[in-house]
This record gives sequence, structure tokens and C-alpha cells, in this order.
Amino acid sequence: MNTTISFKHINKLAIPALISGVSEPILSLTDAAIIGNVDLDATESLAAVGLVTTFISMLIWVLGQTRSAISSIVSQYVGANKLGQIKNLPAQAILIITSLSVIIIFTTYPFAKTIFKLYNASDLILDYSVVYYRIRVLGFPFTLFTIAVFGAFRGLQNTFYPMLIALIGTMTNIVLDVILVYGIEGFIPAMHIQGAAYASVAAQIVMVVFSTYYLLKKTSIPLIPRFPLNKEINRFILMILNLFIRTIALNVTLYYASAFATSYGAEYIAAYTIAINLWFLGAFIVDGYASAGNILSGKLLGAKAYKELIHLSNTLIKYGIFIGTGLGLIGALFYYPIGRIFTKEPAVLAAFYNVFWIVLLMQPFCTLAFIFDGIFKGLGKMKYLRNVLLFSTFVVFVPVLFYLDSLDFKLYGIFMGMTLWIIARGIPLIIKFRKTFIPLIHNG
Repeated sequence: MNTTISFKHINKLAIPALISGVSEPILSLTDAAIIGNVDLDATESLAAVGLVTTFISMLIWVLGQTRSAISSIVSQYVGANKLGQIKNLPAQAILIITSLSVIIIFTTYPFAKTIFKLYNASDLILDYSVVYYRIRVLGFPFTLFTIAVFGAFRGLQNTFYPMLIALIGTMTNIVLDVILVYGIEGFIPAMHIQGAAYASVAAQIVMVVFSTYYLLKKTSIPLIPRFPLNKEINRFILMILNLFIRTIALNVTLYYASAFATSYGAEYIAAYTIAINLWFLGAFIVDGYASAGNILSGKLLGAKAYKELIHLSNTLIKYGIFIGTGLGLIGALFYYPIGRIFTKEPAVLAAFYNVFWIVLLMQPFCTLAFIFDGIFKGLGKMKYLRNVLLFSTFVVFVPVLFYLDSLDFKLYGIFMGMTLWIIARGIPLIIKFRKTFIPLIHNG
């Protein structure tokens, strides 16, 4: 098993993963940009897209951890040259996770209005949120299916086909967004916010078709579940449970951020929607290198190549600082034009410009936290990831947010709290990793 880690090797995995990762926030940003510029209720519609995107992201992150669990187990078996022992695991995982997604549709669809009232939505924002969600959530099983297939490809050290699938889905969504939101005179009526939701669901279905094709055509992994259950299914479920708790904590942060922003008024939640989606975009750009860390760390652990594992982490730290700084500088260079892409409303732009600089300053800290998130997922250290996020959410973010809200900091308080939250996530991971694996080099 080749365990050499080079600049070329990392980027061969990272760049396609980066492109496929960026496609996810681009779907939401496309909806935000198009909906934010419609003639009818643009601010309220943009706010609704922001709230629904936050809630659906929560659902995807909770159940979409399948990708990390599958990738971790498959990559470790690839490193140990024992792939044949877990070939039936991905199909079993997909069956479990898509079944759960159908249950979630049935349990949230009737209560959509209640859900978004919890986010402090009311009046038009609430009405648009319910309409948008009840369409978007129908694509949930398709999204989770695709995510699980991506996990199998990543475990096999392949990020090229997930990139192709993601690009196809993104382009489908953008084209359909424009057509269905604005309509084509004489052919297709303008569907406003409903059109954006239908475009997203259609794109998710297209991605399932191509995911199925490439997995069956390019790998030896089957998609029909075969029993008995794989011997690694218990470890897979334990990983999912730890990541589930971790993701609940993550979404507590996003819930409080959205709820507080909404309570400040329509212009604030609209500004928050733009800022948080740009933050998501930065996170998914870095996810390419986090994915490389995930994929390679699992393989190196399976091969017991601890020296190369330390080398990988040191290299990714350098990349992370460089990318995070670069994202901040690009954002600063296009500070005002970026805001005007999403809205022309003066009040929304003013609120956005007041906090966008904090989002930019966060980027280097974000890159390090996300990269080590990826490494720990590849190593299968889900319990430690869970504990770190519980600490950063309930000991750092929530108290800081409530305190700064009491001082009337509004969006400043939200993004200052998120900055401290990110720092509290990243530093413990770096320390734990080095304490665990540096001694193994010397002992080996």
C-alpha cells in the first residue's frame, strides 16, 4: 500500500472535493441571489430562504454524517488492503439513512408552520418559509442517498466522480432556478419562491441518477442491500450516533443565531442570510482539504503509517492558513460588490456590511477547525469530535451570544460568538492529534 503524501497527491483529492463541496452552498446562494432580486416581497422571501436553508442544513448535517462514517471505515480497510470485507456496508448504510429521511418528512411536513415559528418567523416570512420548506424537504432522501454514495467514493480515495455529480446537480439547479422563479413568458409561469424549491428538488433527483450510474459503473460496490449485516455496522451506527449528538450541538449554534437575527427584524435576518451563506461557502471551499485529510488519514491509520500522518497534518495546517487568509483578502477586496449581488435593499446592505468583516476575519480559524474535523472523522475519532463541539457550543457560544445580546450587539454579537466558537473547536483538535500520534512515531 503506497502511503506517500505529496502536494500532488493531496491536491488530486482536495481540488475535486473542493469543487463538489462548493456546489452545496452555491445551491443555497443561487436561491438567495435570485429570490433576493425578485420584484415581489424580496426581503421577506430572502429571509424565508435563509430560515429554511438553515433548518434543512441542520437535517442534512445530522443524517448526512453517513458520508464521514462510510468514508472513514472504507478508507481504513483500503489502507489495510481488506476492502472486500466491507463491500456490502455502503448499501446497508444507504438503506438505513434513506429510511430515516422518509420518517423525517412525515414528521416535519405537517408541522412546518410550528417549526418556523420557533425561529421567530411571522407574517409573510412565516408563510413563505412554510411554502418553500414543504417543497424542499421532498428532496431530502435524494440528498442523503447522494451523500452516502460520495462517502463510498471518498473511502475509495476518489473525489473525481463526486465532483462530476455535484457539478451536474449545481448547473441543473441554477438553470431551473432562473426558469422556474422568473418563468418564460408564454410557456412557463413565474413561480417565485416555489420555483426555487422545485429547482432544488429536481437537481437532487438528477444527482441520484448520476450517483447510481457512476458507483455501479466505476466501482465494485453494490447498491442492493445484502444480508446478514456487515460486521462493521455496529461501529458505523456508533459513529453516526456520536456525530448525531455532535451535529445537534452544531445546529444549536445555528438555531440560536437564526432565531436571534430574526427577532431583530426582517432586514437583520436578510443580512444574516447573506452573511451565513457566504460563511458556508468559505467552509465548503476549505472542505476540499478537510476531505483530503479525511480520506488520507483513514488510509494512513489503516496502514499504521504514523509518520506520514503527522506529515499530512502539518501540510494541511499550512494549506489551511494560506486558504483562510486568501478567502479573507478576496472578500475584503470585493466587500461592497458582494453585498449588492444579493440585494439592493439599503437597510439590508447596511446591516450586512456592518458584520461582513467579522466573517472575513474568521476564515483562517475556520480552515484549521474544518481541516482537523476532517482528519478526526477519517480516524474514526467521533467521540472526541462530539465532546469538543458540546464544549464549544454550550460553554462558549451560547453564553457569549446571550451576554452580547443583552448589550444590544445584534448581528455583531452573533458573529463574535461564532468566531469564539470556531476557535474553541479547532485548538483542542490540533492539541489532541499531536499528543496522540507524535509518541507513536517514536515508539514505532
